[in-house]
Amino acid sequence: MEGLRWAADNWFVLLQSAGIIAGLAFTGIALRADTKAKRIGNLIALTQHHRQLWSELLSRPELGKLIDPRTAGGKSVATRQEETFIRLLVLHLTTVHRAVREELFLAPEGLRDDIHWFFSFPIPKAIWEKLRPFQDEAFVRFVEECRAGR
Repeated sequence: MEGLRWAADNWFVLLQSAGIIAGLAFTGIALRADTKAKRIGNLIALTQHHRQLWSELLSRPELGKLIDPRTAGGKSVATRQEETFIRLLVLHLTTVHRAVREELFLAPEGLRDDIHWFFSFPIPKAIWEKLRPFQDEAFVRFVEECRAGR
Protein backbone atom coordinates (compact mmCIF):
# COMPACT_ATOMS: atom_id res chain seq x y z
CA MET A 1 0.00 0.00 0.00
CA GLU A 2 2.78 2.36 0.93
CA GLY A 3 4.53 1.63 -2.40
CA LEU A 4 1.41 2.50 -4.40
CA ARG A 5 1.00 5.75 -2.54
CA TRP A 6 4.65 6.66 -3.20
CA ALA A 7 4.22 5.79 -6.91
CA ALA A 8 1.06 7.90 -7.11
CA ASP A 9 2.84 10.85 -5.51
CA ASN A 10 5.96 10.49 -7.70
CA TRP A 11 4.53 9.24 -11.01
CA PHE A 12 6.07 12.10 -12.99
CA VAL A 13 9.56 11.44 -11.58
CA LEU A 14 9.16 7.72 -12.37
CA LEU A 15 8.06 8.52 -15.91
CA GLN A 16 11.01 10.88 -16.42
CA SER A 17 13.44 8.30 -15.06
CA ALA A 18 12.00 5.58 -17.31
CA GLY A 19 12.30 7.93 -20.30
CA ILE A 20 15.92 8.75 -19.50
CA ILE A 21 16.83 5.08 -19.05
CA ALA A 22 15.06 4.13 -22.31
CA GLY A 23 16.81 6.99 -24.12
CA LEU A 24 20.21 5.85 -22.88
CA ALA A 25 19.45 2.26 -23.88
CA PHE A 26 18.40 3.28 -27.40
CA THR A 27 21.48 5.51 -27.71
CA GLY A 28 23.70 2.57 -26.74
CA ILE A 29 22.01 0.30 -29.27
CA ALA A 30 22.32 2.94 -32.02
CA LEU A 31 25.98 3.56 -31.19
CA ARG A 32 26.73 -0.14 -31.36
CA ALA A 33 24.96 -0.46 -34.71
CA ASP A 34 26.81 2.61 -36.03
CA THR A 35 30.16 1.17 -34.91
CA LYS A 36 29.37 -2.11 -36.65
CA ALA A 37 28.40 -0.26 -39.84
CA LYS A 38 31.63 1.75 -39.76
CA ARG A 39 33.69 -1.41 -39.30
CA ILE A 40 31.98 -2.98 -42.29
CA GLY A 41 32.55 0.19 -44.33
CA ASN A 42 36.21 0.15 -43.34
CA LEU A 43 36.48 -3.50 -44.34
CA ILE A 44 34.91 -2.76 -47.73
CA ALA A 45 37.41 0.08 -48.30
CA LEU A 46 40.27 -2.22 -47.26
CA THR A 47 39.06 -4.88 -49.68
CA GLN A 48 38.93 -2.34 -52.52
CA HIS A 49 42.49 -1.19 -51.84
CA HIS A 50 43.65 -4.79 -51.51
CA ARG A 51 42.03 -5.77 -54.81
CA GLN A 52 43.49 -2.71 -56.56
CA LEU A 53 46.98 -3.48 -55.29
CA TRP A 54 46.91 -7.15 -56.24
CA SER A 55 45.28 -6.40 -59.61
CA GLU A 56 48.40 -4.39 -60.35
CA LEU A 57 50.54 -7.48 -59.74
CA LEU A 58 48.32 -9.63 -61.96
CA SER A 59 47.98 -7.11 -64.79
CA ARG A 60 51.70 -6.34 -65.05
CA PRO A 61 53.67 -9.43 -66.08
CA GLU A 62 56.97 -7.71 -65.25
CA LEU A 63 56.00 -7.92 -61.56
CA GLY A 64 55.48 -11.69 -61.80
CA LYS A 65 58.96 -12.56 -60.59
CA LEU A 66 58.06 -11.09 -57.18
CA ILE A 67 56.16 -14.29 -56.40
CA ASP A 68 58.44 -16.67 -58.29
CA PRO A 69 60.38 -18.85 -55.83
CA ARG A 70 63.06 -19.47 -58.48
CA THR A 71 64.03 -15.80 -58.57
CA ALA A 72 67.35 -15.17 -56.89
CA GLY A 73 67.16 -12.75 -54.00
CA GLY A 74 69.32 -9.71 -53.62
CA LYS A 75 69.17 -5.97 -53.76
CA SER A 76 70.37 -5.68 -57.35
CA VAL A 77 67.67 -8.03 -58.66
CA ALA A 78 64.65 -5.84 -57.88
CA THR A 79 63.53 -3.32 -60.47
CA ARG A 80 62.20 0.11 -59.55
CA GLN A 81 58.65 -1.07 -60.37
CA GLU A 82 59.01 -4.11 -58.10
CA GLU A 83 60.37 -2.05 -55.26
CA THR A 84 57.57 0.50 -55.68
CA PHE A 85 54.97 -2.27 -55.62
CA ILE A 86 56.41 -3.70 -52.41
CA ARG A 87 56.62 -0.24 -50.83
CA LEU A 88 52.93 0.27 -51.63
CA LEU A 89 52.12 -3.16 -50.22
CA VAL A 90 54.02 -2.40 -47.00
CA LEU A 91 52.23 0.94 -46.73
CA HIS A 92 48.91 -0.88 -47.18
CA LEU A 93 49.86 -3.45 -44.54
CA THR A 94 50.92 -0.70 -42.14
CA THR A 95 47.52 0.92 -42.52
CA VAL A 96 45.72 -2.39 -42.02
CA HIS A 97 47.83 -3.20 -38.95
CA ARG A 98 47.14 0.17 -37.37
CA ALA A 99 43.41 -0.04 -38.13
CA VAL A 100 43.22 -3.51 -36.56
CA ARG A 101 45.14 -2.25 -33.51
CA GLU A 102 42.70 0.66 -33.17
CA GLU A 103 39.81 -1.81 -33.56
CA LEU A 104 38.44 -0.07 -36.65
CA PHE A 105 37.81 -3.55 -38.01
CA LEU A 106 38.76 -7.12 -37.26
CA ALA A 107 41.89 -8.57 -38.81
CA PRO A 108 41.04 -10.24 -42.11
CA GLU A 109 41.19 -14.01 -41.93
CA GLY A 110 44.43 -15.37 -43.29
CA LEU A 111 46.29 -12.06 -43.04
CA ARG A 112 49.19 -13.60 -41.14
CA ASP A 113 49.39 -16.48 -43.62
CA ASP A 114 49.36 -14.06 -46.57
CA ILE A 115 52.20 -12.02 -45.06
CA HIS A 116 54.19 -15.19 -44.35
CA TRP A 117 53.61 -16.40 -47.92
CA PHE A 118 54.50 -13.11 -49.67
CA PHE A 119 57.61 -12.30 -47.67
CA SER A 120 58.95 -15.83 -48.12
CA PHE A 121 59.83 -14.99 -51.74
CA PRO A 122 63.38 -13.71 -52.32
CA ILE A 123 62.68 -10.25 -53.75
CA PRO A 124 59.96 -9.22 -51.28
CA LYS A 125 62.14 -10.53 -48.45
CA ALA A 126 65.14 -8.47 -49.63
CA ILE A 127 63.09 -5.29 -50.06
CA TRP A 128 61.42 -5.79 -46.66
CA GLU A 129 64.89 -5.90 -45.10
CA LYS A 130 65.59 -2.48 -46.68
CA LEU A 131 62.26 -1.01 -45.56
CA ARG A 132 62.14 -2.51 -42.07
CA PRO A 133 64.30 0.13 -40.29
CA PHE A 134 61.85 2.84 -41.37
CA GLN A 135 58.73 1.13 -40.06
CA ASP A 136 56.83 1.42 -36.80
CA GLU A 137 58.24 -0.94 -34.13
CA ALA A 138 54.90 -2.67 -33.48
CA PHE A 139 54.38 -3.20 -37.20
CA VAL A 140 57.87 -4.67 -37.63
CA ARG A 141 57.22 -7.04 -34.73
CA PHE A 142 53.91 -8.08 -36.34
CA VAL A 143 55.48 -8.74 -39.77
CA GLU A 144 58.39 -10.64 -38.24
CA GLU A 145 55.96 -12.82 -36.26
CA CYS A 146 54.07 -13.52 -39.48
CA ARG A 147 57.27 -14.32 -41.35
CA ALA A 148 58.26 -16.73 -38.59
CA GLY A 149 54.89 -18.45 -38.91
CA ARG A 150 53.57 -17.39 -35.50
